Amino acid sequence: MRILVVCGAGASSAFVAHRVRHTAESRGLEVSVHAGSESDLPGSLGPVDVLLVGPHLEPRFERIRSQAIKLGVGVALLQDTVFASQNGDEALDAAIYAFKTRGWAEATK
Repeated sequence: MRILVVCGAGASSAFVAHRVRHTAESRGLEVSVHAGSESDLPGSLGPVDVLLVGPHLEPRFERIRSQAIKLGVGVALLQDTVFASQNGDEALDAAIYAFKTRGWAEATK
């Protein structure tokens, strides 16, 4: 699974991506996790299976979600608690759910 974590400028998404990478390794999952910024979208969605969106982008989430769904990318808005978390469990679980339900999201657009 290829995951992209985005925030406004890309700094906080790098921390989340790092935690997700380590959590996936500890679970024995093979994932590729990268961090990016909102300004990179939609151009950076091509090689991605799941897009995780930082909670501070909630006002623009529907626009971001629409871009992702058009490309068949699963998408999830992360909760505020993701930045305070000591591990990447919450974000990885959101990514797995978004990956599994992306077909549903495409069907409802």
